Amino acid sequence: MFSNPVYKRETMVSTRSFRLALVLLVFNGILALVALLNMYSTLARVRVTAEIQYSSFLDLYIFVAVLEFVMLIFIMPAITAGSISGERERQTLDLMLSTKMTPVQIVMGKLAASLSTMGLLIVSSFPILALVFVYGGVTMRDMGILLVCFGAAALFVGSLGVCCSALFRKSTLSTVVAYGVMGGIVAGTYGVNQLVLFLGRLSGAYAVSAEAGGMTVSSGGFLYLLLFNPTATFVLTMLRLAGREQARGGVAQWFGTHRESFVSQNWIGCSVVLQVIMAAVFVWAAVRAVGPRRRKG
Repeated sequence: MFSNPVYKRETMVSTRSFRLALVLLVFNGILALVALLNMYSTLARVRVTAEIQYSSFLDLYIFVAVLEFVMLIFIMPAITAGSISGERERQTLDLMLSTKMTPVQIVMGKLAASLSTMGLLIVSSFPILALVFVYGGVTMRDMGILLVCFGAAALFVGSLGVCCSALFRKSTLSTVVAYGVMGGIVAGTYGVNQLVLFLGRLSGAYAVSAEAGGMTVSSGGFLYLLLFNPTATFVLTMLRLAGREQARGGVAQWFGTHRESFVSQNWIGCSVVLQVIMAAVFVWAAVRAVGPRRRKG
C-alpha cells in the first residue's frame, strides 16, 4: 500500500496542508482542556470531601471516546465522498486510468489515504485517553477493543463514502447520498426495532404472551439489523466498560427480551466482522464503477 502512487500523493498533500495541522491542534486542544478541567474539579472535590470518585475519571474516558466516534461518523463521509468524483470533476480520472494504475489501486489508494488522516486524529488523542491510567479503571484491553471498534467503523464508513463517490459523478450528490445512507443505517436500524416493539405492544401481544407463558414482546429478528450499525456496537462497548445495568443482560435485553445466541453473546466481534465484509463489498462496487466498462456507459 505504501508504494501505491495514489496513496503517496494524497498523504503528501494532506500532511503538507496547514488545515490538517490546525484541525489536530484545535481538536486535541479542546480534548486536553476538557480533560484537565475534569481532573482539576475532581481533585478539588477530593480536598473538600476526602472521597475519590473514580467514576468521574471513567466518565472522562467515555466522553473523549464518544467525541471521537461522533467525529469519525460525521467526518469520514465528507473526506471520502469526493475522492473519486472529485477526480472526475477535475477531469483527471481518465488520465489516471490511462496509466498502469488499475481501478483497484485508485480506489484503495483513496480509501487508505482517508483512513490515514482519520487514524492520525484518533491516535493523536490517545495521550489524553491515557490520563485515565493514572487512576485506573481502564485497561489496555479496553483501549484495544475501542481501537478495533474505531477501525471497523472507519473502514465501513470510509468505504461507503468511496463507493458513493465512484457511483455518482458530482461530489455534492455523492456526499449527500453517503450521509443519507449512513443516517439510514444508524437511525433506520434503531427505528425499525423501536417501531416493531411499539406495534407489538400496541396490538396487545404483550398481554397475550404474558398470560400464556410470561414472555414479553420483542423486536424479534430485526434486532440483528443492528449488527450493521457501528453506533450500536460502540454503545455496547461503552456500556460494558462502564458496567451499566443495561449491559448485564447484553444485547438480548435490547428492544424486549430476546433469546441468548452466539451472536448476542459475541456481538462486538460479529459486528466488526460484518462491517469489514460490508466494507469489502463497497470497495468491490467502487472498483467496478471506476473501471473502463463504467466509463463506456
